[in-house]
Amino acid sequence: MSKQHLGHTARKRFGQNFLHDQYIISQIVGAIAPKPGQNLVEIGPGLGALTEPVCELVDKLTVVELDRDLAARLRTHPFIASKLNIIESDALRFDFSQLLEKGKPLRIFGNLPYNISTPLMFHLFSFAEKVQDMHFMLQKEVVKRLAAGPGGKDYGRLSVMAQYHCQVIPVLDVPPGAFKPAPKVDSAVVRLIPHQVKPIQVNRLEDLNRVCALAFNQRRKTIRNSLKELVDEQTFETLRLKPELRAENLSLADFAALANHLKPAP
Repeated sequence: MSKQHLGHTARKRFGQNFLHDQYIISQIVGAIAPKPGQNLVEIGPGLGALTEPVCELVDKLTVVELDRDLAARLRTHPFIASKLNIIESDALRFDFSQLLEKGKPLRIFGNLPYNISTPLMFHLFSFAEKVQDMHFMLQKEVVKRLAAGPGGKDYGRLSVMAQYHCQVIPVLDVPPGAFKPAPKVDSAVVRLIPHQVKPIQVNRLEDLNRVCALAFNQRRKTIRNSLKELVDEQTFETLRLKPELRAENLSLADFAALANHLKPAP
């Protein structure tokens, strides 16, 4: 299996798989629906599979690229270089609020490296109030986890936190053959639309994160046992939650209620 595409060798440490299927590319660009004047940001432009058709429709585009060779290619691109604001940075550490323009929320998209997709989601959620929407190519399993409801194996901390911040809309399934080199997993495109008003009241976001992390890190345990550091028996009674339930049985509203009733810190 060749790792060469358009003269560039895919780098495993950057999780590079380059999209080349023109039908899939047109479907993704259609889902994004970029328009001139919008504050568009692409994470991981790679060899420009999405960058080029998006630039045909807009006057400018910011791209965040970690691979210096790919950034250099884009700087000398014969057709779109003049439209690009190229930021050589690790998206996991980049402060996306730097890209805000007055009255223009961010519209973020990209074919994300699968090896960092989950931590990158959590990083991007911290900017959700500054974002209009996000469109990402992800491993299909991650999209299922983002959209999952209580009661199944796909439901976890990522599901709860994603749905607290955003409306999650699966858009398109993508087979491995749409990439070079072909990944060993199926992929999918998801649309994330940040809530203008959060679906549930949480007093402190870090408390919701703590409750979810602790409950799902020990998901085979009952919440009585997994959350014993944070929640006492009286709280379960007050909230009318059965302590013998497991994390996967609790809704976003349940986790929010627990987060708002934590034991006082010692």
